[in-house]
Amino acid sequence: MTATFEATLPRLAPVAAPPARLALKADAPSRGLLDGAWWPRSRDLLRELPALTDALDPLWGRITHVAVNPEHWPVIPHKVAVRGHVVKVGWFTPEIDPHKLLLLSYGTGRWDLLVIPPETGPEAAARLMTAASEQSGPPLTASALITADPARHGISVPDRVRDAETAWESEGGAPQITAAVPKQASRLIIGM
Repeated sequence: MTATFEATLPRLAPVAAPPARLALKADAPSRGLLDGAWWPRSRDLLRELPALTDALDPLWGRITHVAVNPEHWPVIPHKVAVRGHVVKVGWFTPEIDPHKLLLLSYGTGRWDLLVIPPETGPEAAARLMTAASEQSGPPLTASALITADPARHGISVPDRVRDAETAWESEGGAPQITAAVPKQASRLIIGM
């Protein structure tokens, strides 16, 4: 008797991860503590970092190292395989703001991104992305920017945080995949 190893179900193509949701300052010299903002879809670095590096590698050079504060990341892998290379991940509790991601590109530079919590609503996320990617600032640290947003806009915390199911339903059941260059030349928005 011979055995065959042919699948009886149709083979499905792998599903591509949605693009990273980013707002970055333009290449011009900037002031401020942040180089932009990233709004991940989850708190899973293994899942989120490949999309982030796919967007940043062509803009900033190959990202080789990432550092986070472990307060908001339940699992921090030592290495993450991304397209064509490996990104080393480190964590530092007192040195890195809990709402910031530090990225290093070998020989090119260092960048600091505000990490907007995944459960943040789209209106609050858009405001935070705008504030973090303005050419003139912001004058606040990442955590101070997150904390100040509801107070500046008269929003209670429950209004800006949504559960995953509500977010899924309100976004049409699938992430929107777009990239846009806003009218202001000071920012680049990807994946919003």
